[in-house]
Amino acid sequence: MDKEFNIAAVGNGLKEALQQKIDNKTKPVGALGRLEAIALQVGLIQHRLDPVLENPLLAVFAGDHGIAKEGIVNAYPQEVTGQMVKNMIAGGAAVNVFCRTHGITAKIIDAGVASELTDDENLIDRKIAAGTKDYTKEPAMTASQCEEAIQAGAELVSTWQQSGTNIIGFGEMGIGNTSSAAIITSLVTGQSIEACTGKGTGLNKKGVSKKARVLKQVIATHDIEDHPLTILHTFGGFEIAMIVGAILQAAEEHMVIMVDGFIATAAFLLACELYPAVRNYGIFAHKSDEQGHRIQLEYLQVEALLQLGMRLGEGTGAAMAYPMVQSAVNFLNEMASFENAGVSQGGKG
Repeated sequence: MDKEFNIAAVGNGLKEALQQKIDNKTKPVGALGRLEAIALQVGLIQHRLDPVLENPLLAVFAGDHGIAKEGIVNAYPQEVTGQMVKNMIAGGAAVNVFCRTHGITAKIIDAGVASELTDDENLIDRKIAAGTKDYTKEPAMTASQCEEAIQAGAELVSTWQQSGTNIIGFGEMGIGNTSSAAIITSLVTGQSIEACTGKGTGLNKKGVSKKARVLKQVIATHDIEDHPLTILHTFGGFEIAMIVGAILQAAEEHMVIMVDGFIATAAFLLACELYPAVRNYGIFAHKSDEQGHRIQLEYLQVEALLQLGMRLGEGTGAAMAYPMVQSAVNFLNEMASFENAGVSQGGKG
C-alpha cells in the first residue's frame, strides 16, 4: 500500500476507572446491558472518562460494478445506482430520513457511478472511473485505482475530522456490491462462497443459487493470493475501496466508527486484515438480513447492536444505531452516582 496509516491500538489505561464509573451509577451492576459496553468502548477510544460525541456524520459512498451490467447476479438494473444517488442528493432516501431524525449529517460521495451525475452541492465527486470492470473477465480495477480510492476515502475523513467530527458511520450504494462483499467475506474468513452469498436486492432462492455458482467460478478463474489489497482490486468496488481507506483514516484519528451492514463490514474486514488494531474502533450497528453478515460478525468476534431484519444498506443501520451510542455516552456523563444521589448501594452477595 502506498499510503501507510498510523493506527494505535485502543488502550486499556482507563478501563478500570471507566468501569468503576459505570458500576457506580444508580443502577444494579450490568443493568444497562450493551449500553455499558458501548460507554466503556467509546471512553477507551477517546481515552477520557467523559467522552463526547461531536458532529456525527454518515458517509454514503456510491459506485457501480461491471458484473452488474449483464444482470446475472443482481435483481435490479445497474442504472438504479445513479437513480438512487440522485434520490439521496434530493434527500428522499431512507438514509436521509434517518439522518434527519437523529441529527446526523449525511454526505453522499460518487466513488465510481457509471452514469453521469450533474453537479450538486449535496454530492461529493471523487469518481475514480465510470464503474469497475466486469470481474468475470478481468480484475475489477487496477492496483493503482484501488490505491487512489483508498487515498480518496482517507482524505475525506481527514477533512471531516478537522471540521470537528469524532464519530462517523459508513454506508454504500451500488447495484451488484453484495456479490463483491460475498467474495471478500469468503476469501477473508475461509467460509464457502455459498454460505456467504445472499439475495442482495431481492433475488429468489433460484437466483441466489445461480449467483453463488457464478461467484464460485469467478474466484476459481482468478486464483489470486489472499492478500487484502489483491482481493480488493480484483473483486471490489470503488465504493468499497473508499470505505476501506475511510475506516483506516478514522481509526488513525481515534474516531468512533459505526459499521453498517454486509457491505460496510466487508470493507471493515479488509481494513482489519491490513491493520488489526482497527477492530476495537468499530461499533457494529445491526445484524443484516443478508446471510453472509453473520459470518463476518462471527469472524470478527463482535455482536451487532440491533437486529431489525434490515438489508437495505445506504448506512441505514448505522443511522438507526447512533441514538444507542449517544444514549450510552449520555448515561456515563449525566446519570447520578450512588454517592451523589444519596442512594444506598446494594451488596454483591
